[in-house]
Formats: sequence, structure tokens, C-alpha cells
Amino acid sequence: MQDDSAPANDLSGPEPADSRDAARAELEARTRQAAEAQDRYLRTLADFENFRRRVSREREEWRRQAQEELLREILPVLDNFDRALAAEGGAGRDGGFRAGVELIHRDFLNALERLGVRPFSAVGEAFDPLRHEAAASTERADVADHTVVSEVQRGYLLHDRVLRPARVVVAVEPSQPEVGEAAS
Repeated sequence: MQDDSAPANDLSGPEPADSRDAARAELEARTRQAAEAQDRYLRTLADFENFRRRVSREREEWRRQAQEELLREILPVLDNFDRALAAEGGAGRDGGFRAGVELIHRDFLNALERLGVRPFSAVGEAFDPLRHEAAASTERADVADHTVVSEVQRGYLLHDRVLRPARVVVAVEPSQPEVGEAAS
């Protein structure tokens, strides 16, 4: 005798709908897995691109800092050339020697300029602590307060950034004599 409670292998019943639902669920699960894998891939790709950009920026920053450090070491040599050219020559000084020093000085400045270094003038400008370093102050009534009246050491820019601030003398207003002080 056959058990009626056991399902028969009949394909016309509710089983095909169950298998379609199972296939649909399997398809949805695999689609989700594929979407998650695609998302992980895109995130990893974006992370790698960000890493590549960061490394490139850091490399460029390191190169710029190394260049600035080298140029800061070279600028005192240029200052010595400036002082040598500003010095008064003795009566027996050879004019050819001075012309040679001037030529070397000009070539040195041109080489620095090709690297993006250029001097800037501070005389007559308002004192700017980002561009100037006050070496001294002097009381002057003929000049506005906090105006640079002379340079002790020239300042330099590297690609429009201050490489070395100018050391300057700054004008200040003359102090007023005390009321109790009388001219003798």
C-alpha cells in the first residue's frame, strides 16, 4: 500500500513555484554578493588612488623642504658677495678683480633665480613680521611709524614664499619729552 502523506514526484503541483522562489532567492543573494564585491573593489581602488596622491604630495613637500634647506645654507655666501662688492676698494685695488667678483655675483643670482629664488626690497614698506625681522629701531619724525628705513640683510622669496625674512631697521615716532623735563 502506498502512503498518501508522502508527496508524489508530480511536477504540476506547487513545487515549481517553490523552486522558482528558491532560484530567485539564490539569484538575489548572488546579486547582493556581486554588488558588495563591486563596492569593496571601488572603495579599495579609491583608497589606493588617495594613497598615491598622498605619497606624491609628501614627496613634493620633501623635495621642497630639501631645496629650501639648501638655499638657506647658500644665502650667506651671497651676502658675503654683497658685502665684498659694497666695500670700498683701496687705491691699489685691481679693477679686474672687482669685475670678476661682480660677474660671479651676477651668475650666482641668475642661478638662484632659475631655481625660483629672488630678493625682495623692504625699504619704504610698512613693517610686516611675515616678511621682515626687526634688527633695530630708530626714532624718525620724517617717516611714518613702523616703516622700514634700511635693510641690514636682504630678504629672499622662493616661489612667492618667504625663504628668509629681511633683517631691517624700523622707524618709530620720536618720544615726547616728559612735562617735568625742561630744556636747559
